Amino acid sequence: MAPSKRAMTAYVFPGQGSQFSGMGKDLYDADSNARIWFEHANDILGFNLTDIMFKGSDEDLKQTNVTQPAIFLHSVVKGKVMGDAFQPSMVAGHSLGEFSALVAAGAIEFSDGLKLVAARANAMQKACAAQPGTMAAIIGLEDARVEEICSMISGVVVPANYNCPGQLVISGSIEAVNAACEALKEAGARRALILPVGGAFHSPLMEPARAELATAIEFTPIVNPRCPVYQNVDARPHSDPARIKANLIAQLTAPVRWTQTMQNMLTDGINKAVEVGPGSVLQGLFKKVSRELETVAG
Repeated sequence: MAPSKRAMTAYVFPGQGSQFSGMGKDLYDADSNARIWFEHANDILGFNLTDIMFKGSDEDLKQTNVTQPAIFLHSVVKGKVMGDAFQPSMVAGHSLGEFSALVAAGAIEFSDGLKLVAARANAMQKACAAQPGTMAAIIGLEDARVEEICSMISGVVVPANYNCPGQLVISGSIEAVNAACEALKEAGARRALILPVGGAFHSPLMEPARAELATAIEFTPIVNPRCPVYQNVDARPHSDPARIKANLIAQLTAPVRWTQTMQNMLTDGINKAVEVGPGSVLQGLFKKVSRELETVAG
């Protein structure tokens, strides 16, 4: 008889864009431990984030300094209320979600993680105000072709999120992104869609935010996680605190290599992916690289 395949589960954490009005309220109402974590977050932040999460408008939740702590909090609390059922073989998070993943895996303390996310959001908001930029989703063109065309456009425009095969997000100055969209459509992209975001995330225009956040990350204690953390900058599993820290610092100006992260996790043997946080975007992306993989909401 063939040996049974060992169950290997990846827990994955979403990024900005998965927020919605009412997020986390079901957890708050149903679980006394969840309530403690939510109230603790309000105390740390110095404002009532849960009020905005539970009752705020979509517009309120779009503010970066609200969105990022809200998604982080929802994801981390969801992981905490799983208790002993939270048994990851590996974790990863998309952009902001990497901070949730590191806290869930025990590499960063909850309060330190929340403070970092709040600092990240504020630094990004400042960088966006200083240097306006935008992002666009490119559908139906090979990654290498998108990279090649971006490199030929004058001004700042770079691949920012490798989401799944045939779906890539570019980021940069408004003029350069618009020019790239036209060139990419001419090259055969099915769609080139400007996204409703506040700035050029994961591009060189985020350098002031990266530099500001680097200091905060340097002073944050990071310890060995309970399982490998696949990080955005290289899509590889990491457990060494110094390497995790360096990758986290590089993250704001580097692309999110999510396609490669999913492929590497599959190569390394996962047979189930659990999405922990609001929405189901990451489950959908996993299905684009493997129809056989079991995907569930945490």
